[in-house]
Amino acid sequence: MAGQRKTNPAGSTNQFRGDVLRVLGVLKVATADQIQRIGAPHLTFRHADKPTPSKQKQARTASHTGALSDMRKHGLSENGGSTETGDTLRNLTLKGLEAASYELRRPAGEMGSTARGAGSSGGSHPMTVNETVIALLRPKPNMAKLADDSADVRAAAQAVVDEPAGIGTIASFWTEVPLPATGTWNAPGKGGAQADIVLTAPQDQVPLLFIEADNCHETAEELADKLEKYARFYRRKMKDTDGKERPMWRTRWNAPETWSGDRTYPPVLLVFNRIGERNPNRTIPRLMDLTRHLWEGQRQKGGHHHYDGRIPIIATGLNNLRKGGPDGPVFLRFGRDRMEPLRDAIGNPRREAADARAREAAVRAQEEYKEQVRRAAREQDAKKAAEREARRPACADCGAKFTDERWEQAQATDWGTPRDSHPRLCDDCKQQAQAAAARETPVGGEHREQDPAVPEQKTGRWFSRRT
Repeated sequence: MAGQRKTNPAGSTNQFRGDVLRVLGVLKVATADQIQRIGAPHLTFRHADKPTPSKQKQARTASHTGALSDMRKHGLSENGGSTETGDTLRNLTLKGLEAASYELRRPAGEMGSTARGAGSSGGSHPMTVNETVIALLRPKPNMAKLADDSADVRAAAQAVVDEPAGIGTIASFWTEVPLPATGTWNAPGKGGAQADIVLTAPQDQVPLLFIEADNCHETAEELADKLEKYARFYRRKMKDTDGKERPMWRTRWNAPETWSGDRTYPPVLLVFNRIGERNPNRTIPRLMDLTRHLWEGQRQKGGHHHYDGRIPIIATGLNNLRKGGPDGPVFLRFGRDRMEPLRDAIGNPRREAADARAREAAVRAQEEYKEQVRRAAREQDAKKAAEREARRPACADCGAKFTDERWEQAQATDWGTPRDSHPRLCDDCKQQAQAAAARETPVGGEHREQDPAVPEQKTGRWFSRRT
């Protein structure tokens, strides 16, 4: 214990240092408060009995603050300024990013920059990015870690556990990801975009989602220009490792060929945080008009739309996202007149319903066709049976119809010669005829003396019997 204390003077554990590496490996810059809310949300409820909010924050973040102190001693993390509310911003060093790559199981080349200096101006944009990630994650407290706490603490934590779940884990997110329209992944050229957040959570039906966090400082024209850069990136193609040409984004991320039946580009979610002078209620309608060619679908007869080659663009507010989460009806997809849950907004539920109806109609039509074929076969069989019955022979003696077996016997031949002795009689009449013939046949081997005058046939010649 003494040796461990000497190595980590703040007394941090591997668990809390791991939390710091995972969270900062994704978010690049964050406060101890944000690290705790993501890495150990159960601590929020354990220290709710402190007298003031500041005392509560100090208590619940103490473990991660200690971990950050020890990691700074080892050259893994550093302080990067402070927020407008006075919270210290933390980020990883290059050595820390390398350690985080092991925690997140990501290639070191995909870890991005160290975010050094991101907090020099208060870090308002990184904080909005982080809060967007937390609102989508909706971290749930581990009830097993609250087993020894009071009933009130457990009840408050259980209420959060029972709320709708979020999407993915912290490892499902990337931040500050370049989307090169020119150049390479590692050396992007001019004209490309940089995604604030990339979310990949196929296990939660969100295979790929790009997210832009806006503090309401940018105009609709500036946001439209950013979305045009997304379109340029989506259209760019390059050769994959198998030598085949594919969209560049598919060489890094795996997503279905179609989403809700459409060959759309990956969706883009705009999250507005109203701390700037722009009103998103005015910005969004203008942005819709400027980007109509990017998102507008083709209306179909069934009332739904096809969005092949289009970008699903969705907007929401950060406060609404915090309250409703991904399952709340707080997302507006451009071109629609209703608020929806995230999965509906990025998909095409009306087309899915139309496709389902079409599949059901196709199944019904196929079953009806099969029934028609079966009915026609039954009718054909009945017709053949009737024709066969019409051809069935009757006994020349009693008039009874032949059985199938008797009919087959009567038709049997040997080299063209009938095998049956009475082919025109039924079984009973045939037996009677055979019995009558047997009674008329002499018995005992008696032979009638042939008249000498009767010629005898031998090998085709006639001879008189010699005397």
